[in-house]
Amino acid sequence: MSELTHIGPDGRARMVDVSDKDDTDRVAIAHGYITVSAEAFALAEGRETRKGDPIAIAELAGIMSAKRTSDLIPLCHPLPITGAKVDVVAHPEQNAFEVIARVKTTGKTGVEMEALTCVSTACLTIYDMLKAVDKSMVIHGIELLEKTGGKSGIYRKPEV
Repeated sequence: MSELTHIGPDGRARMVDVSDKDDTDRVAIAHGYITVSAEAFALAEGRETRKGDPIAIAELAGIMSAKRTSDLIPLCHPLPITGAKVDVVAHPEQNAFEVIARVKTTGKTGVEMEALTCVSTACLTIYDMLKAVDKSMVIHGIELLEKTGGKSGIYRKPEV
């Protein structure tokens, strides 16, 4: 098992010192799903509820959360996000929305947590926008699909 870098030799939590690492271009892509009722799906697809357009608001919330990830995840480094894009893709056959996030930076550490936070927040925003109609929505499958940059190189989730 590889060393857990957020745990010091004394067993206590620590923020990893990345000062000696080189700046590299880094990208992370993550996705996740929210499955909703047929009625909630139709409302979201119509892009107009009493609260506004759930898809547009979720995409914006995802981007905003990517920029604030270090405020939410205790040992996550604050990063200068150079790009963040969120796409919400409808899957009508499952009454589901797939949220795909792509986050970029140039720095000493990667943006995997930012991409995952982006997806999570966008899914939660869809839930919030539609909860008056459907409280049984399920958020699932949030995972890292790809990351590039840094010493560890490229990661792509293996095909199943």
